Amino acid sequence: MIAVTARTNRSKADQDPAQWMPPAAAQHCAYLADWTATKLRWQLTVDDAERQALATAAAQCPGATVAYEPVP
Repeated sequence: MIAVTARTNRSKADQDPAQWMPPAAAQHCAYLADWTATKLRWQLTVDDAERQALATAAAQCPGATVAYEPVP
């Protein structure tokens, strides 16, 4: 969990990376890695728009890794 302002939290709501990214560009890669790790850990689905947004944004994150442990 990352502390953010109430305004930022409201702006995100329940949007995925296809609709919302953190306002601070320096946080995009960490956000994408955390988002992807959560999806993998809980075996959550990804729609086509989300998949495309993740792939496009991840191309700007060379060397970024996603670490997760599957739910037992």
